[in-house]
Amino acid sequence: MKIQKAAVIGAGVMGAAIAAQLANAGIPVMLLDIVLPDNPDRNFLAKQGIQRALKARPAAFMDRSRAALITPGNLEDDLRKLKDADWILEAIIEKLDAKRDLWERVEKVAKKTAIISSNSSGIPMHLQIEGRSEDFQRRFVGAHFFNPPRYLHLLEVIPTPRTDAAVVATFSEFAETTLGKGVVIANDVPGFVANRIGVYGIIRAMQHMQRAGLTPAQVDQLTGPVLGRASSATFRTADLSGLDIIYHVANDLGKATPDDEDFSLTEGFRTLVEDKKWLGDKTGSGFYKKTKDEKGKTRILNLNLENMEYEDQGKVKVAAVEAVKGRPLAERVTALYTAEGPEGEFLRGVMNDGFWYAAKMAGNVSDRLQDIDNALKWGFGWEQGPFETMDTLGVQTVISNLEAEGRTLPPLLQAMKDSGREKFYDGDETVTPEGQPTAYEAPYFILTDLKKDATKVVKKRAGASVVDLGDGVLLAEWHAKMNALGEDQLRTVQDAHKLVQDMGYAGLVVGNQGENFSAGANLPLILSQAQADEWDELDDMIKQFQQVTTSLRFSPHPTVAAPFGLTLGGGAEFTLHADHVVASAELYMGLVEVGVGLIPGGGGTKEMLLRYTDQLHPNQQIGVTLLPAVQRAFELIGTAKVSTSALEARALGFLRDTDTVAMNKNHIIQEAKRQVLALAPGYVQPTPRQDIPVMGDAAIAALKSALYGMHQGGYITDYDLVVSKELGRVLSGGTGNNRTAKVSEGHLLDLEREAFLTLLGKKGTQQRIEHMLKTGKPLRN
Repeated sequence: MKIQKAAVIGAGVMGAAIAAQLANAGIPVMLLDIVLPDNPDRNFLAKQGIQRALKARPAAFMDRSRAALITPGNLEDDLRKLKDADWILEAIIEKLDAKRDLWERVEKVAKKTAIISSNSSGIPMHLQIEGRSEDFQRRFVGAHFFNPPRYLHLLEVIPTPRTDAAVVATFSEFAETTLGKGVVIANDVPGFVANRIGVYGIIRAMQHMQRAGLTPAQVDQLTGPVLGRASSATFRTADLSGLDIIYHVANDLGKATPDDEDFSLTEGFRTLVEDKKWLGDKTGSGFYKKTKDEKGKTRILNLNLENMEYEDQGKVKVAAVEAVKGRPLAERVTALYTAEGPEGEFLRGVMNDGFWYAAKMAGNVSDRLQDIDNALKWGFGWEQGPFETMDTLGVQTVISNLEAEGRTLPPLLQAMKDSGREKFYDGDETVTPEGQPTAYEAPYFILTDLKKDATKVVKKRAGASVVDLGDGVLLAEWHAKMNALGEDQLRTVQDAHKLVQDMGYAGLVVGNQGENFSAGANLPLILSQAQADEWDELDDMIKQFQQVTTSLRFSPHPTVAAPFGLTLGGGAEFTLHADHVVASAELYMGLVEVGVGLIPGGGGTKEMLLRYTDQLHPNQQIGVTLLPAVQRAFELIGTAKVSTSALEARALGFLRDTDTVAMNKNHIIQEAKRQVLALAPGYVQPTPRQDIPVMGDAAIAALKSALYGMHQGGYITDYDLVVSKELGRVLSGGTGNNRTAKVSEGHLLDLEREAFLTLLGKKGTQQRIEHMLKTGKPLRN
């Protein structure tokens, strides 16, 4: 069956946020909760949940208008309306009796095809449905989201022994494709997968920290991005999650698991929760505390566990971390695992605990090693799961170290030792929890797997490659730091166009599977050339940049861009010129050049003017009625507006109504390939437009008047005024034109390039670029 309508029962933090994610996906959803006896509004709790989601930071909704898809209600008046829901999820209090009572009521009204789920993080699924009918139990499957549901990719799908396999398959496909989740099939055991292993790691890190004499801040340096894990690392993650949550989960797991699975909390952690009531971010104090100094600037204080006092320890640096910064992940992990001193001892202890426990849990929490790896990656923000990390270090090396510590090897590691295998993953093969070889299939299309076949990499440069996606489609892939756009990236797109034509390919995708699509132009290179007065070279470079971005529109074959994450500056300009866009729902797209004292010079200014002008009625594209389009483009670019989602990018005009939005970013390259193949038959090469209406001097005068008012009011700085005048001149089509003038795309590109170079030659722009490169923040000069 197809899930077209849903219902969420329980409008607390998780329930409301899950309802918001359903709304993000375009699914109408009822949000029900109990009736408060003394409140005249019987839907008060559900409405409160929607308002909480609307106010959430980070935002729960991709676009605030999606909140209209949530219908508030209550369990007394609206229970019968559950008959319309294809999927019913509970997110109520974590008490078994309450859940059983709810399911008894739900079964009486739910339609016989509805999938029923619990979001419980700790109560076994099979216990919740005792006493329910066989048909109800067949359609019941656990669905454990991670908070916040919009941003954390993981969804643990937990069948019971009675769940129909077809229900698991249908729901998993819906969760992955429609909701955009990374699905892990978990066994119905305490803690499921991610919390069972992740919380164990947090608890063991606390124990090893105490033995090594390290501080929480030092541990967070050691267990954060340097190890390929989330920036919140260990103790910041604990603060964000809530120390009381970890306290209760650890206690519950300690009671439910064997004695050798040590979930015992340190004395310091118990003091924080039991005595101090410092529970992390929710109480304002945990392992860290935010304060403001006398100037109102936020300061982060670190907890000294010896005296339970908060201290300003400044920027904490750890020698082992500093020694490996900038190196590839595999080199960092290997160096840290073999480091000397207390830092190395701490890391080996923590990592070996994690390796041992993950191997012990294989076949217990999940029947596939990749599900354990993916659960830690998608739920806790790791780059590598525990089995992938052991592959990096060498499985036999890890086994030797565990044995040297006197540990008894779990069956999986014993089998690996006996077989002599050095890796859990080897090409298209992995192993079962018993250590037996089995076929491996990636959960989605992974570009690095494709490129293991050397014939698929058609051309390669240091920062970019041309990859054969199969079926006649090429990919121009960028793989530099932040995918900053320089010569490698531009030439690779040119290479790809030529190969498509010379070799008879159907078309081209521009995309990658890095952290972000592209953070924009290579600023250090631009600044160095400007400071060296290499103006002819810069002019040629910007001309080339314009030629390459616009080639996505004016090539003889279809081109599709697949943006996701940060898509800024030049990255946005490439996207704007593609024939079609397949965007991740999490798209942070914007023309942000004014922040460094420039304007978009790769066709972005021209493109936004065209898009906004084209939205006017044809009979309005003359005279003063063009001014709203000019003003709209001026505001968007002049304020460096960045979308907070693909839905907002569409509202802002960065995406067209015909462009595709994919909830799951892991699917966008394959969908982009499909779109190329759909466009290829009968594709006709577009030609640049020659009849773009502009307002000329009339628009310049109107924009100048508004700018002077903003400057006088203190809303913009002196140099903002300089940059904005150049932007206004381009959007007006240049000086000397009247209200009925028409210009070509080439004319607007020339104006862009001229304004870009003019600003780049000014001291104020160079100061802005230097400040951005040094601090990562814009300078308001």
